[in-house]
Amino acid sequence: MSNASKGTALVTGASGGIGAVYADRLAKRGYDLILVARNTDRLNQVAERLRQESGRSVQIVTADLGNATELLQLETRLKDDESISLLVNNAGFGSKESILEANVDEMTAMIDLNVTALTRLTYAAAPAMAARKHGTIINIASIVAIAPELLNGVYGASKAFVLALSHSLQHELTGSGVRVQAVLPGATATNFWNITGVGGHENLPQSWVMSTEDMVDASLAGLDAGEKVTIPALQEGSDWDNWEAERRAVSTRLSAAQPAPRYVR
Repeated sequence: MSNASKGTALVTGASGGIGAVYADRLAKRGYDLILVARNTDRLNQVAERLRQESGRSVQIVTADLGNATELLQLETRLKDDESISLLVNNAGFGSKESILEANVDEMTAMIDLNVTALTRLTYAAAPAMAARKHGTIINIASIVAIAPELLNGVYGASKAFVLALSHSLQHELTGSGVRVQAVLPGATATNFWNITGVGGHENLPQSWVMSTEDMVDASLAGLDAGEKVTIPALQEGSDWDNWEAERRAVSTRLSAAQPAPRYVR
């Protein structure tokens, strides 16, 4: 393995699950790492293993991205650290509770992490990367971005935001040297399902559940292939291409001086 670094990758939600696998794969690709999560002990365990296995530099940052002060410190790091060439916005949480069951304060906390923190970190990273004419931002969304009925409405809305933001940034950053990829995992074998109240991914049909390793490997293969949106479980890529083509075609017909005839009485 070459000791030359490809730069530094900052990965949020890196103490386990998808984030830890991203850290592993990026270290193997030659990136030094900054791993961010709330649990210092688990971060240290991941970091030490990766140092030993890859020989890369691995730093940890213990931070609650729902805390404005701690979030701002990480934003400053992204703006000032010129070695950072890749950002993985992975931190987030979900719920399966309906609006009749959910606690609105918990839903607000979900928005703070899934939407606000991701947005602020992206807005810190993208201009700095554009100034260097090189960088990659990977935003972890979910299939509920396009199928929000599957889980809690706020969770689905937060992931729809991530997909919409990624689409817009892909347009805004054209020619800047900065790439943006949105990843839409389906059910993945992580602790997410314990936190959402399902009781673990073992309670889901196992034909639905992808391993974290396969999910991340597929997402990075999509990145290598130049995909702007990667859906690891979607068997036919043409299905998404057709979806996008129809969306773009319809978008040209959404504004007009007169209402559609079906609305005229």
